Amino acid sequence: MSGHSKWSTIKRKKGAIDAARGKAFTKIIKEITVAARTGGGDPDANPRLRLAVNNAKSNNMPADNITRAIKKGTGELEGVSYDEITYEGYGPGGVAIIIESLTDNRNRTVADLRHLLSKNGGNLAESGAVSWNFERKGVITVTKGTYTEDDLMNVILDAGADDMTDEEEFFEVTASLEKFETVRKAIEASGLNGSKIESASLQYVPKTTTKVEGKDAESTIKLINVIEDNDDVQNVYSNADIDEKVMEEFG
Repeated sequence: MSGHSKWSTIKRKKGAIDAARGKAFTKIIKEITVAARTGGGDPDANPRLRLAVNNAKSNNMPADNITRAIKKGTGELEGVSYDEITYEGYGPGGVAIIIESLTDNRNRTVADLRHLLSKNGGNLAESGAVSWNFERKGVITVTKGTYTEDDLMNVILDAGADDMTDEEEFFEVTASLEKFETVRKAIEASGLNGSKIESASLQYVPKTTTKVEGKDAESTIKLINVIEDNDDVQNVYSNADIDEKVMEEFG
């Protein structure tokens, strides 16, 4: 299992916990609002909004919540204005970290993140310090159902996907930004045989990973968890390569 896939497995489990306590809804609503503000309120004409709405539906978000979030973004309803800011930093053992945020207070967010990083063996870095080691990719998680690896592989390769990994409970498909929507639609059109697209998102995938062990591994997992729990943070990406057992124990 690749370092990225290990993190995906942990994030999937954490996502289920977040969904149970409503935290996932908050992040999705913010994404829908910003997507509608920047690209308009029609999902058919706004790929980012379409993706956010699809993820909202995958998380069983009520249609009324989705509509209200879109209207807040387009200005039809009053709402908070969020700024999109991407931060870069280092964790224990020199691990590279990218943090995507949506915030209504830049000063609060940067102060919070600087504090969380320094408290947990890391530091905030300049823009461009670590992003060179990441690629922007489309990542699609497909539950297994009765879908076999060969079934899915045939569909995604014809659509132009880059790769696929077989995890315990799901398949993870990666594609270039240009092919992402084509691949997602191809998977949907295939019928899925009892499987479903659990999530589809644009992510920072590391080109190379940094192996961390012992206390550094534990500290890295703790750092990423506390950053993800910050209300202004949407997503956290890392190039940490940590033993799977350690990930499961501390993730």
